[in-house]
Amino acid sequence: MPTNTSSNSSRRKPKTAIDPSMGHMPPQALDIERVVLGALMIDADAFTIVSEILHPETFYDPRHQKIYSAILSLNLAEKPVDLVTVCQELKQQGTFDQVGGNNYIIELTNTVASSANIEYHSHILAQKYIARQLITYASNVETKALDEGQDIDDLMEEAENDLFVLSQKNIKQDYVQIDPIVKQARLIIEKAASNTGGITGLSTGYTDLDKITSGWQESDLIIIAGRPAMGKTSFALSLAKNIAIDNKEPVAFFSLEMTNVQLVNRLISNVCSIPGSKILNGQLSQDEWSRFDNNVGRMQGAPLYIDDTPGLSVFELRTKARRLVKEQHVKLIMIDYLQLMNATGMKVNSRQEEVSMISRSLKGLAKDLNVPIIALSQLSRAVEQRQGPSGTHHNRPQLSDLRESGAIEQDADMVLFVHRPEYYGIDMDDDGNSLKGMAQIIIAKHRKGATKDVTLSFKGEYTRFANPDEYDPYASSDGGGNIRSSGINTSFDPDDDPLSGGRISNDDVPY
Repeated sequence: MPTNTSSNSSRRKPKTAIDPSMGHMPPQALDIERVVLGALMIDADAFTIVSEILHPETFYDPRHQKIYSAILSLNLAEKPVDLVTVCQELKQQGTFDQVGGNNYIIELTNTVASSANIEYHSHILAQKYIARQLITYASNVETKALDEGQDIDDLMEEAENDLFVLSQKNIKQDYVQIDPIVKQARLIIEKAASNTGGITGLSTGYTDLDKITSGWQESDLIIIAGRPAMGKTSFALSLAKNIAIDNKEPVAFFSLEMTNVQLVNRLISNVCSIPGSKILNGQLSQDEWSRFDNNVGRMQGAPLYIDDTPGLSVFELRTKARRLVKEQHVKLIMIDYLQLMNATGMKVNSRQEEVSMISRSLKGLAKDLNVPIIALSQLSRAVEQRQGPSGTHHNRPQLSDLRESGAIEQDADMVLFVHRPEYYGIDMDDDGNSLKGMAQIIIAKHRKGATKDVTLSFKGEYTRFANPDEYDPYASSDGGGNIRSSGINTSFDPDDDPLSGGRISNDDVPY
């Protein structure tokens, strides 16, 4: 049996290092550490109270870290915790002599009479630990900032990442008794009952889509995906227009592909019903100038906030989104598009792992800010490569077509595909309805409801999606009962739109 240290040596307090960046000893509470450890050894139920608050590194004294590790191991093995079992566990771990042997363990149990205040004491230790982490964090940032060879942009990314990780590690979500949750659920139901169509979230502006989704719901991650030429950006902008311009609900739009001017030009085309090519070259007719003057005022003062930072990282997005929600009360965040984001500062081994990290971060951000996040996503070439008889729906997108990672499907609360069968030469749906000038919004995943197709009209010349029965005062009849804009090609390809910089090929897509 190992020889115990003497009583005097067991009572000797460890030398406490002085943090050079602070000029005094780091935050600590050694007396409370001893009280907490003593309480854990005299009360078998005490560990369940503090298990989510304390970790071995929470303790400042290295001896206390080892003792708590032994207590933790015993609890994980569902073994009793007391003076004898802790000593035995320390011996098995080879740290018995390092902590002071029997004398020090006995001394800990003698310092406390009950565990009545253990939760309060544990929170004090947790606060001290966080304070020490912040000092270390600040010291590291200071040291690197003084290094003239350090890239400041990289340092800011790294610092933001480290601070985020630090904050997430120390956030504890406690359980909640069901009563307040039932009350909250009732309020949501009552709100839906008072709204036309049972809308509980943000109305999309599309009647049939709202019926299925009840609007975009708080904390949801919604993925809108499609192949190039399907018009997913046009659909996203139509949503932004419906919500921010028509309904005056604040929306943040992060564009990683187009500049803010290109986006606004597309919105002008949408709102004013002016072909994109004419907005680009300025060759508007007198009637179109009148439309512009009569409608562009609708965009003035709209709570739509556009950020066109290229190569946006997850951490930049998080910082900006928090600000927008806090300062501008943004109710919806839109990102165009997910595969153009990066996870700078995160440790990843592959692009697939990076996309998985991004999608998880977006879901976490939606939950954290309690707002819906819509992220556009590319689909793989498998959509075009699938073989099938002519005139069939073999080009219809599937969840397996989501590009880069299955984690996108897993993290999303809803996945929608923008699909235009007409693009593939399919003019009729299965029920015999015409698909000319129409688009299908395929709800492929819906965690809170049904999966279904929603048909919208697609006015390519205006980069606009609309309800099928929506009246267009600037359209004329083609004589066959169909409504179209005079002189406009209804087979318009949104990727040929000059407002978005011209044709986008698969080879131009970075991921």
